[in-house]
Amino acid sequence: MDLLDHPPLVFLVSFCTMCLSVFTAAWLRRGRDERGNMLENYDVIRTATLTLLALIIGFSFSMATGRYDQRKQYEEAEANAIGTEYVRANLLPSVYAKKIRLLLSKYLDQRILFYNIRDRQQLAKINNDTADLQNQLWSIIEESAESRPAPIIALVASGMNDVLNSQGYTQAAWWNRIPYAAWVLMVLIGIFSCLLIGYGIGDIKAQCLLIPLLPLVASIALFLIADLDSPRGGVIRVVPQNLVSVSESLRPHPN
Repeated sequence: MDLLDHPPLVFLVSFCTMCLSVFTAAWLRRGRDERGNMLENYDVIRTATLTLLALIIGFSFSMATGRYDQRKQYEEAEANAIGTEYVRANLLPSVYAKKIRLLLSKYLDQRILFYNIRDRQQLAKINNDTADLQNQLWSIIEESAESRPAPIIALVASGMNDVLNSQGYTQAAWWNRIPYAAWVLMVLIGIFSCLLIGYGIGDIKAQCLLIPLLPLVASIALFLIADLDSPRGGVIRVVPQNLVSVSESLRPHPN
């Protein structure tokens, strides 16, 4: 199980780890009284570490947001490609046009399921069915091109190429995640920041309400980043509204 595909677990693990870091540092500091230059150096280090943590979290949030926006853009592009090719199919002889429109409707249903399904086994079946439909669609284009080569066939073939390419771009965007190295760096800096905060607390009983403050804020930030970066596991997901809209427009309307 990939922890990053479960944002609530990311929040829970990071919050517990950071709280433990604060308590550990506060326990190690108990009874000590550092003053003078050592305290001044400590304040500088703590401020610099917290600033670095904020920068890393902000940079990672920007990466996650960019990837989320990219997935939305490719969903829109895929819907446009399928809708355009469905219309272009009418330029072919009726026997080929009917087959392509039927297969495109089935293909569109599979693409909508791709965005909505979370189960990995069902997703594997959807990917296999999608690949099979792609092969069938391209086979019809090849057959029609052999029987009637013309500029119109080239136009329809170009549209089908856009349909197939858009699916590949979408899949690549869903695989494009924040690198694990960036997550490790964020967690390590977060732990060091909590250690410094805990070391500066001193009396645990007197300031017990301050202990979970930084872990809570940092964990919420990590949760949001993980949620945006997880295409299937998060609460914030790309809704295939453009694909659904195209699907509804292709359905026969009652008179």
